[in-house]
Amino acid sequence: GGGAGPGHVHLVGGVLPEDFRDGGDAESDQCWKRARGLVNTRVLWFHHLWGPSHQVSGPSSPAAPGSTEHPSPQSKKTKKAAGSAGGRPCLAAQENKVPSKVTPSELKSCLQRAQELGARVQELKASAQKDAGEPSAPEDEGRLEGPCGKQMPAYQRFHALAQPGPPGLVLPYKYQVLAEMFRSMDTIVGMLYNRSETVTFAKVKQGVQDMMRKRFEERNVGQIKTVYPGSYHFRQERFVPTFKDGIKRSDYQLTIEPLLDHQAGSAVPQLTASCLLQRRQVFSQNLVARVREHHRAFLASLNPPMEVQEDQLTRWHPRFNVDGVPDIEPAELPQPPAVEKLTTAQEVLARARSLMSPRMEKALSDLAQRTAEPSSPRSPSLAQPATPPAAPPSALKGVSQALLERIRAKEAQKQLAQMTRRPEQEQRLQRLERLPELARVLRSVFVSERKPALTMEVACARMVGSYRAAMSPGEMEKHLQLLSELLPDWLSLHHIRTDTYVKLDKAADLAGVMEQLARLARAEETL
Repeated sequence: GGGAGPGHVHLVGGVLPEDFRDGGDAESDQCWKRARGLVNTRVLWFHHLWGPSHQVSGPSSPAAPGSTEHPSPQSKKTKKAAGSAGGRPCLAAQENKVPSKVTPSELKSCLQRAQELGARVQELKASAQKDAGEPSAPEDEGRLEGPCGKQMPAYQRFHALAQPGPPGLVLPYKYQVLAEMFRSMDTIVGMLYNRSETVTFAKVKQGVQDMMRKRFEERNVGQIKTVYPGSYHFRQERFVPTFKDGIKRSDYQLTIEPLLDHQAGSAVPQLTASCLLQRRQVFSQNLVARVREHHRAFLASLNPPMEVQEDQLTRWHPRFNVDGVPDIEPAELPQPPAVEKLTTAQEVLARARSLMSPRMEKALSDLAQRTAEPSSPRSPSLAQPATPPAAPPSALKGVSQALLERIRAKEAQKQLAQMTRRPEQEQRLQRLERLPELARVLRSVFVSERKPALTMEVACARMVGSYRAAMSPGEMEKHLQLLSELLPDWLSLHHIRTDTYVKLDKAADLAGVMEQLARLARAEETL
């Protein structure tokens, strides 16, 4: 070959050792032919896919002057076979230009081409997002970020939706964690305070972290003070025995003392179990009151605005993001007093200002006043800002504004009734929603039994086995009693001695009965 050593043979895409070809027997020659054909076939496919569209233009694209091109005879045979099999004519022409060596100029040209393609891909991606109108913006509005700027996990963002039991005034996940921290902190403080031991933050921190398996910092103590200011009294004290090597007795430590009501007849108040329970209830009520404030601000920002009395509110608005309320700002805790120590030359010069003449000191103060910029720190707002009413979407073009206002008022009335509904009313409404289906099942039971009346036990047992949802016989009996109250002409209950008999009017139209029950359920829902 021209560009390689004497011990190699040029191929289309590289070199192979010559001793692999000259094995001395027919088996080695056969293996050499197979390997050479496989390499040539892969090179043909490579140039077929990447050859014409990726030629680098510019001064660096041509080959170096010193490099020579040596097409392999075997590659010519392969190209001839590919052309006879229906390949493209330009493919054979490109194969004649395959270099035998890769020069630095070709590597530079390939790198430049890759950079150009990368920049082009970025431009196309940016233009595609711009043409699409940024569809991902509405999705990012509902995402919540944690204190470090990362997106909060789903079990925290949707914690309120996963709560068992009937819906109510559920606290956000971070508020429930803070309530659990207060319970653990109150327990540790009570244990230390009842045995007349000085309560320090270091002791409380270790105990709370062992109980909750979560980090407990001074920021959490500040949040507890914000929610329940009358729970503890904080001070910075020195010479507190710690029995730890890392803390000196002369260091200032944050001490915690519970604020208790002095009872008559007791010299030293104790933090008893009833007192712990009462303080925990007060803390939980304060958390709910904070969420109520944000909920009130959310209702005021709706269109039309809504207003609900606090004593009638039993659940949050369906569109109110409970877990999206802002975090509680920590209150300021007592800090250790700053002890002035002259450790640097700058501090020494600052102390030397007192030795200056009054004239020089006045000149320096005037200069400081001229260079100082007035700044007014703004306090963060507690409630979420009310968003202005959005413009009607394009789908509602041409619809009367008065009609839209009536629909919004009706929806607001429905949501208001839902938020002020009592648990008893909610349970009754759920039973009303099941009555149409239960009426159909009850009539089927009477038709299959072929009796004019059935005992309450038999009727409930048959309906429990036929209803699609699991229900106890006692709950089914309550449904039948409610059904007899609403439709006494269709279903009647007769108490004979110790048994209760159920009698049904089979001649009545079942479709009319189910329609009447559905109408009663809708009327009850609007109340």
